[in-house]
Amino acid sequence: MGKIKEIKKRNGNVGPFNPDKITVAIFKAAKAVGGHDMTKAEEIAKEALKTLELEANGEILSVEHIQDVVEKTLVEGGHYKTAKAFIIYRYERGKNREKTQEILEGKIDTLKITHNALQVLERRYLLKDPNTGKLLETPEDMFRRVANNVAEAEKKYSTKNEEKKVAEKFYKMLSTLEFLPNSPCLMNAGTSIQQLSGCFVLPIEDSMESIFDTLKNTALVHKSGGGTGFSFARLRSKSSNVKSTQGVASGPVSFMTAYNAATEVVKQGGKRRGANMAVLRVDHPDIIDFITCKENNDTLNNFNISVGMTEEFMKAVENDEDYDLIEPHNKKIVNKISARQVFDLIVVMAWKNGEPGIIFLDRMNKDNPTPQIGEIESTNPCGEQPLLPYESCNLGSINLSKFINEEGTDFDWDKLKGVTKLSVRFMDDVVDMNKFPLPEITQMVNNNRKIGLGVMGFADALYKLKIRYGSEKGIAIAEKVMKFIRDIGREESIELAKVKGLFPNYEGSALEKENMPQRNATITTIAPTGTLSMIADCSGGCEPVFALAYIKNVMDNTQLTYMHDELKKVLKDRGLNKPEIMKKVAEQGSVQHLDEIPQDIKNVFVTSHDITPIEHVKMQAAFQKYTDNAVSKTVNFSSEATITDIDEVYKLAYKLDCKGVTVYRDGSRGMQIMNVGNKVNEGVKRNVEELATKLKENILQNNNNNKPALKLSKKAQDKGKCPECSAKMEFKEGCATCPECAFSYCSSA
Repeated sequence: MGKIKEIKKRNGNVGPFNPDKITVAIFKAAKAVGGHDMTKAEEIAKEALKTLELEANGEILSVEHIQDVVEKTLVEGGHYKTAKAFIIYRYERGKNREKTQEILEGKIDTLKITHNALQVLERRYLLKDPNTGKLLETPEDMFRRVANNVAEAEKKYSTKNEEKKVAEKFYKMLSTLEFLPNSPCLMNAGTSIQQLSGCFVLPIEDSMESIFDTLKNTALVHKSGGGTGFSFARLRSKSSNVKSTQGVASGPVSFMTAYNAATEVVKQGGKRRGANMAVLRVDHPDIIDFITCKENNDTLNNFNISVGMTEEFMKAVENDEDYDLIEPHNKKIVNKISARQVFDLIVVMAWKNGEPGIIFLDRMNKDNPTPQIGEIESTNPCGEQPLLPYESCNLGSINLSKFINEEGTDFDWDKLKGVTKLSVRFMDDVVDMNKFPLPEITQMVNNNRKIGLGVMGFADALYKLKIRYGSEKGIAIAEKVMKFIRDIGREESIELAKVKGLFPNYEGSALEKENMPQRNATITTIAPTGTLSMIADCSGGCEPVFALAYIKNVMDNTQLTYMHDELKKVLKDRGLNKPEIMKKVAEQGSVQHLDEIPQDIKNVFVTSHDITPIEHVKMQAAFQKYTDNAVSKTVNFSSEATITDIDEVYKLAYKLDCKGVTVYRDGSRGMQIMNVGNKVNEGVKRNVEELATKLKENILQNNNNNKPALKLSKKAQDKGKCPECSAKMEFKEGCATCPECAFSYCSSA
């Protein structure tokens, strides 16, 4: 019998043996079933170690054999509950390892990507054999593929084989998860698709040809991995006259339904379903139908919708005035309705199920870098990227959780500077390497060269810095870090322009007027990051953490608790990592109402529902202050939030110069991805639905009352048809109101 010095790992390698790990494993299993005696865990570990030393007899034992002996020791000692917890833990870890090996098919993942991230990569990102479906690459291979492909753009500007050095820098930045580009870049770089952008806006003109040409183009964009935004504001209102067919128009919402159905059957590159944004100007005659078009949660599920607010409308809301509704095809004022009632209806519908959101069109166009080329009418599906028609933008995010210094007191600003500069270069190279499905997009993108560099892991970074999200200090940090990224990004774009040239639409642009000779028309955007955050194992975009812990049910309804790493570390340091505490955190998703948690920990570890809606908006405004494009952020409300709460948030977002805002009240939809807390009282829900109906009826009634009488000649009246919708009607004493579209007509003076 002798001391065990080495063990055989699961991959076949031999490594040093650490007996303390046995003690820790036993203690963890005991804690899972309510135990808290470390001394007892040490005693059991010593018994297991004696058995192991006898069985080893000078040979090297495997990890599996060691775990078998620990199980046996627990059972023989009568520690049945702890033994069961240990077995379940082994089972879960083993299941994950099996899945990992199944995914990698024997290849070694040297980057140590988390199991969850690996599953995401396997489903959507890692290349597969088209015939067998077997994976052709590991995460390391994927990052190599992307880095090498994007760096090929450097060949256009250098004869010194710089692309190899740049590719290595790109690879290091990607593989350390310090920066990740948008999903299409990871999926398609170095493949036959080679479409590397996620954000598109396509134009819809007021003709059947344009509507269905754009629908076809939408399918092509979705197939290549992109999401699409549209303004439906150019389409004439429903029941308005269509001269070419002598019929009547069906209106924007009807065509949204057609787009939604097409999206349903076209998956993006076979990897994800298409996403759309529909925007309608608030002064469009069909605005009420648009605001309420997603009242039923089962309709238009492939669309996010946002009302395009104007400064004129918001001033009318403040002054409780009427505003004009304008028919887009002839620019005629067709009605005046109450701005406040329309605003109230938007708020009520947002309370009901989170839609519509709002965007401030005039604000977006005030920051339009190329107004000489066109007007911004819409955004990408999540609202963070205002784009011109036929424009696209590639996005990427810096993982701020990777840039906290060793002392945990501040950002490592030098490291952040280096990655920011390299990220801008990477994304500018993406513009050159992109292969778009339409020549119009290729031309617009290459002429403006917009990029959208943002962040993720911000909430995690605040945890590490011990700063509360939403606090004055947290807001100040948001401004500081975003200003830093924007300023360094602009500096790098100016340096790139000296070597590679200005974006072609620079002449006549807002940047020329400001003497900012950049390579790219825009630099910064805050995207929601979604699956990128899963890959990087960090919080999404500039959002707070949704829940600090959750419970996973495994074999025989046994529950395992998973907790945020930073909170787990703090609780361990403070001696608070007890099973009963961890279970309570997982059940509530928060620490705010737990008496066992000290106040200083509560002050730091807040979640999205612990932060007030006002703080959410202030944080969004802090990021927007130094973001060229826009900020994707959701203001989370508890299920008990009132309509007034949402009203205040929408108005504050306008006051603080946000470019839009999206809200979501917990439980307001039948199904939601993340869920905590109670649902709203059904009686309250019915009252709000009645209020929405009443508001809509009032607006429509006022709509009919306020429509101006159109003067018609006697000859036009003799036809006996409404010239607006062609419905039959009779004129009495020279005037009449159409029974179908409610327009009024009188004889000309």
